[in-house]
Amino acid sequence: QVQLVESGGGFVQAGASLRLSCAASGGTFSRYATGWFRQAPGKEREFVAGIGMQFYSIYASDSVKGRFTISRDNAKNTVSLQMNSLKPEDTAVYYCAARQAAAPKTSEYEYGYWGQGTQVTVSS
Repeated sequence: QVQLVESGGGFVQAGASLRLSCAASGGTFSRYATGWFRQAPGKEREFVAGIGMQFYSIYASDSVKGRFTISRDNAKNTVSLQMNSLKPEDTAVYYCAARQAAAPKTSEYEYGYWGQGTQVTVSS
């Protein structure tokens, strides 16, 4: 069973960049597809990006594509989310999630393992 711990959140101005990291332990990380989700106040949790065992990546359409990049390092058991050109609407708690399968999914219900979340706040 894998445990996930996110880091890298913070308070930034619009247009800035942040890099979130998710450290995995307790399992064979290379056998998990992982995803990043976010939840803004008063809104449902939404998919941001995912990456599979073979490094195939998917992104939420429009809202983050072209600005966010997901990557993984199986040797270090980490998955990262590079966020550029941040906007106030990116403000949310960001969660790392994992599923013991080859491919990432966009539905949160497909993931059985979750981190505690890290806050990202983007001011205008």
